Amino acid sequence: MPATGNMMTLHDVAAAPIVAAQQSSSSFMPFLFLALTVVAFYFFLIRPQRNRQRQQQALLSQVTPGARVMTTSGLYGTVVAVDGDDIVLEIAPGVEARFLKQAIMRTVAETDADEDEDDGSDEVDDVHGAGEDVPAGEPGRPAEERAEAKAEEKSSSKPSA
Repeated sequence: MPATGNMMTLHDVAAAPIVAAQQSSSSFMPFLFLALTVVAFYFFLIRPQRNRQRQQQALLSQVTPGARVMTTSGLYGTVVAVDGDDIVLEIAPGVEARFLKQAIMRTVAETDADEDEDDGSDEVDDVHGAGEDVPAGEPGRPAEERAEAKAEEKSSSKPSA
């Protein structure tokens, strides 16, 4: 008579390692996914940010008087003096301002800054003046010339006494 109770069959003995392997691999998958996520964050976020910080630190350490720079606010200037963490920029002839070194975004070549300042495409010029009626044939006429012409019209239309 066969004994019943805690006896295992041959099938149960052979299947035990397979079931254990499946359970361990399924419990290993979340850790693998977490590790891959950490590696992805490192290569896509942390490493590029560190490279940008290194480049910015190198830029700030190489700034010398006479260099043309652009600040983080978009202001162009020429470096006049470097005092520790501060930098003095000449933003217009005779106008100097003190900035933190970290406010420098990049150095610019003389031609880049001149093109940006002289381009004028970003600015909106009020050629006609506020509320002034412009004759159809004179859209590009400077405001000074229009003012002079208007003054002449008024003086010629007044009756002489």
